[in-house]
Amino acid sequence: MKLILASSSPRRAEILRDAGIVFENFVAQINEAAHPGESAQAMVVRLAEAKARVAAGQIGSTKGSCIVVGADTAVELDGEIFGKPRDAVHAREMLAALSGRTHHVLTGIFLVRLPDSATRDAVESTAVTFSPMQRSEIETYVASGEPTDKAGAYAIQGVAGRYISRIEGCYFNVVGLPLARLHALLRELGWSPEK
Repeated sequence: MKLILASSSPRRAEILRDAGIVFENFVAQINEAAHPGESAQAMVVRLAEAKARVAAGQIGSTKGSCIVVGADTAVELDGEIFGKPRDAVHAREMLAALSGRTHHVLTGIFLVRLPDSATRDAVESTAVTFSPMQRSEIETYVASGEPTDKAGAYAIQGVAGRYISRIEGCYFNVVGLPLARLHALLRELGWSPEK
């Protein structure tokens, strides 16, 4: 049974490759803006499902028996959603807010098995604690370009890892795809690496 990742994220693709999971990429274009008053959890669930369903609809029966995986990740602090920064100023604001505090990274995953349209979904939450960052550290980090396309304006697997003093939960979730949770849902839908 083929696995289709409905994501343009190189980090999600890398997680799957490093875990020895064979997959194909299929980028699903959707509007990723939060709805007014929407919680981070509701948003990641909605967007993960939208990505998977758009990809599944476009794939149809062309891939035979397969599972389409949609995922979306957001950072939440005090009820505020931190998506990808709009620009360098926005990235600095996000990092200043996260500095010295604990926030939550939420990833919604939604799976659709084709051709029968069976589904599974989940939300993974990981608590991440940043050490206090000096203004100069924030400036240097933003100038590196690493925060540009990352939820919360940081990459735990990159330079920002030096500022993260603690995580509680799945590391891979913070990168963008909760691997163990995904593997369990894939197995529920009948997928195995041997098939």
